[in-house]
Amino acid sequence: MRRHGRYPYVPIAGRPVYDWPNGARLAFYVAINVEVFPFGEGLGPELNPRQPEPDIPNYTWRDWGNRVGIWRLLDLFDEFDLPLTANLNTAVYDECPQIAAALRERGAEIVGHGRTNAERQADMDEATERAMIAEVTARIGAAEGAPPQGWMGPWVNETGVTPDLLREAGYRYVMDWMMDEQPVWLSTRAGPLIALPYARPTNDITALHGAKVAPSAWADMLVDQFDEMLRQATREPLVFNLSLHPYLVGHAYRLVHLRRAVAHICAQRERIWAARAGEIAAHAAAQGARIPGFAPAR
Repeated sequence: MRRHGRYPYVPIAGRPVYDWPNGARLAFYVAINVEVFPFGEGLGPELNPRQPEPDIPNYTWRDWGNRVGIWRLLDLFDEFDLPLTANLNTAVYDECPQIAAALRERGAEIVGHGRTNAERQADMDEATERAMIAEVTARIGAAEGAPPQGWMGPWVNETGVTPDLLREAGYRYVMDWMMDEQPVWLSTRAGPLIALPYARPTNDITALHGAKVAPSAWADMLVDQFDEMLRQATREPLVFNLSLHPYLVGHAYRLVHLRRAVAHICAQRERIWAARAGEIAAHAAAQGARIPGFAPAR
């Protein structure tokens, strides 16, 4: 059977126990995916049945997310004073610079998310992928004053060498690998890289768009997931996140239910660690061999 060789199988039962800051056992972060798409070409989520290009319904639905939806989300998270992580296409700096400025003003962590979600890494050879990662890293570094520490591939997509290229480019963690509820060390040819949990079943695009779950039922899913993970976390430290796309959850009839779920989570704020993704990854990395898959840095 073909194997990836990035991490060993280690069941969650019986792993070393550690705490998040302030003695918390459940770390929580909000990840907003801020994406842009060219007009009339490239990949894009089919929010409406695909039309011949130029596909006006799908293009404008996605664009609504940057013109309206993201601002509704920022208002909501301002209400609850929650730290933010933004998985950002660097084309946002050119196409929607006000979004980047608003995220910066709020102290959001910027995670590398490619140039645009109209392309994916699996279509690139190694040299092309390396150059794309370098371009994204440099652009974020120039705009934010420091290079990003985390990465999520456009379309959550990789090649066989993506973790190697990310570590070689200076990245400390990646969100593409979703096999666990704790951070896990990935082995790369340049040294270890943290795989940070990123919720897929409760992701808005998976639930609201893919599974066509009603917004009220989705909020119930978030509440149930949070409550049960908070209970499970008495045994071992866990990570729960909200993974959101403005063009989906920014609509009023969905946002009202997201607000209900966020209010429920924040009511337990003294029992959780609300942080940015990079802070969670850094705290985990400091645990060394207590994190599954540990191998000393070369």
